[in-house]
Amino acid sequence: MVVSTMKLWLCGGCLFLRCIILLGVLCKTKGLVKLPPNVTVPAVFVFGDSIVDTGNNNDNKLTPAKCNYPPYGKDFKGSIPTGRFSNGKVPSDLIVEDLGIKEYLPAYLDPNLQSSDLLTGVNFASGGAGYDPLTSLSAAAISLSGQVDLFKECIGKLKGEVGEERSNFILNNSFYIVVFGSNDISNTYFLTRVRQLQYDLPTYTDILLKSASNFLKELYQLGARRIAVFGIPPLGCIPFQRTAAGGIERNCAEQINDAAKFFNAKLSNKLDSFNQQFPDARTVYIDVYTPLLDIILNYQKYGYKVANKGCCGTGIIEVVELCNRFVPTCPNDLEYVFWDSFHPTEVVYKSLISPIVSKYLPKFL
Repeated sequence: MVVSTMKLWLCGGCLFLRCIILLGVLCKTKGLVKLPPNVTVPAVFVFGDSIVDTGNNNDNKLTPAKCNYPPYGKDFKGSIPTGRFSNGKVPSDLIVEDLGIKEYLPAYLDPNLQSSDLLTGVNFASGGAGYDPLTSLSAAAISLSGQVDLFKECIGKLKGEVGEERSNFILNNSFYIVVFGSNDISNTYFLTRVRQLQYDLPTYTDILLKSASNFLKELYQLGARRIAVFGIPPLGCIPFQRTAAGGIERNCAEQINDAAKFFNAKLSNKLDSFNQQFPDARTVYIDVYTPLLDIILNYQKYGYKVANKGCCGTGIIEVVELCNRFVPTCPNDLEYVFWDSFHPTEVVYKSLISPIVSKYLPKFL
């Protein structure tokens, strides 16, 4: 896997440059969520797949799971395709914006990353990744262990910038967002059926949960205490799965939705056990299945016109390389629930994330 070299500018103990870093930290956005006066969330660190990736796959020449080309990013600032799998911002950006930390959450492997970014959080997510090592390997994505290794590297740089005491404060009080599982169920289990030949669904989901548990323990050992673990969305209703498994009428593939619900229930129980094992941690299951399914099934109530196709191309199969500058896009992506055949539009992400942050924030405090 090709990983771009970080070009972080060094302070070298220079007081002037350190003041610039601190000024950068103070220049926050106006958050939509009001934190209690005694609560501090200095940074957000994100681990996951294409739902939250903000460009870590851009320089990975081996993976097809990247989108640093038009029409991706058409509604992003400057209409720049940054590697975000949407027409604009993705959940990782919206979370830091709602918390008033900063406007965007940069990819850790962004060659333009600044030292000051480390103090307020960065993104380690990689499109195509999963809890199952085979999922990440098949997509040439950065695996769970690979994302942890990048986080360890980040911690070392953070300590070099602000010292161990301040670094530990940042690590212990920050929010950690974990978004995996969709590729495991949608692609590795149902689409390619590689794991179906080896395991039934209960066994496979147990394997995913064991991987998730080990991953969370690593984050805990590295200082994470506030961890939000997102469940799987209603995968059977994304346009691609409607096309592949929804029959001639392209209905939601209920078998895949049932698998997502099955996994989510077990994940929620696993997190309860994790909190009992580590009582000083706040590890919270985030339900995205229910609110997104409501938008998909009742899309007209929310002001959308199309929920069974993506905005890009025909909308039934186009994603990543098939969604490119040579295929048309819909006239108005504000009318669409999905941008491509896998990923929602920015406007849908916005309608999901703010209520989620408001609903679950008290559980971390």
